[in-house]
Amino acid sequence: MLPVPERGRMLYKILYSMHAYFSPLNVFRYITFRTALAVFTAMVLSLLIGPKIISWLRKISITQQIRDDGPQTHLKKTGTPTMGGIIIIVSILFSMLMWGDLGNIYIWIVLLSLVGYGGIGLLDDYLKVIRKNPKGLRAWYKFGAQILLALIIGVILYKNPNDPFRSVLSIPFFKRWLIELGWFYIPFSVLVVVGSSNAVNLTDGIDGLAIGLVGVAALANMILVYISGNANFAQYLQVLYLQGTGELTVFCGAMLGAALGFLWFNSYPADVFMGDVGSLSLGGALGTLAVITKHEIVLAIVGGIFVIETFSVVFQVASFKLTGKRIFKMAPIHHHFELKGWHESKVIVRFWIVGIMLALLSLATLKLR
Repeated sequence: MLPVPERGRMLYKILYSMHAYFSPLNVFRYITFRTALAVFTAMVLSLLIGPKIISWLRKISITQQIRDDGPQTHLKKTGTPTMGGIIIIVSILFSMLMWGDLGNIYIWIVLLSLVGYGGIGLLDDYLKVIRKNPKGLRAWYKFGAQILLALIIGVILYKNPNDPFRSVLSIPFFKRWLIELGWFYIPFSVLVVVGSSNAVNLTDGIDGLAIGLVGVAALANMILVYISGNANFAQYLQVLYLQGTGELTVFCGAMLGAALGFLWFNSYPADVFMGDVGSLSLGGALGTLAVITKHEIVLAIVGGIFVIETFSVVFQVASFKLTGKRIFKMAPIHHHFELKGWHESKVIVRFWIVGIMLALLSLATLKLR
């Protein structure tokens, strides 16, 4: 592992250091126990700070403007506070400061992704809401910043001398089928991280849809990451054993807890929207997790709804430019079903059901090898 200063020792290290005097404190050495604490901490914190942040956002008029060319039922949401992703990021960071091992380089990489993409989203939201610029951050600036951040992450991982699989692509459903990408791994990782970030952003269009799916993805990743970072489980299931990545299980737990807490406020009808600060950061973090643990293809399965939402936009734009006709009534595809007469809550729950099924399929890749 790349060295990280010993100062990265937080609360759980202090508690564990006292286990010689009080043996029950020995439980803090276990990733599973700290993951459970991370889920609980992030969820409770988001529930506690949520009302205060929502009230503050409403007080300073950080509210969402609703498109008038979409489902007319959405017009009543005008004035709902946005940029609620701040709640999610703060909850995850605080939980990780308490229960994560900050001496682990992979924790720092995924936190870099979370905060970095959150910063890009925050600037985009600021321009849209405060500066009243409906387009927000210019597309080239926005994508340029996303690509640069993903490039930094890709180079760090590619240059990690202690990772023997740093430049390979793992193919699910097959035992040890690895494709060596060499230096091409860097642009590939950029594609995965940037694509994941924007896919979650596109899915965040109706109350609770994106954050619910993020919670499902976080839970599935929690299991996948724990197995990849555990030598015994990895050997039994014939998956890559990636030393040090098991600590990311705690991060997945924090993400799950923050998602559940935020869903309390974002469920239909939403009290707050996450905004780009939330969707870009969560998508970037999921993509970074996949790149670190070599689950890039599995990410496309567990996040299948995100993929479908993205391609619905791509096909819609391509069809309209080439033929002048639209494939869907409106893209992303969740709006298509709304315009077909599905109630918003029905779209949300049905998409969640498909997302859960895809998450279970992604876990099946562990055994079907």
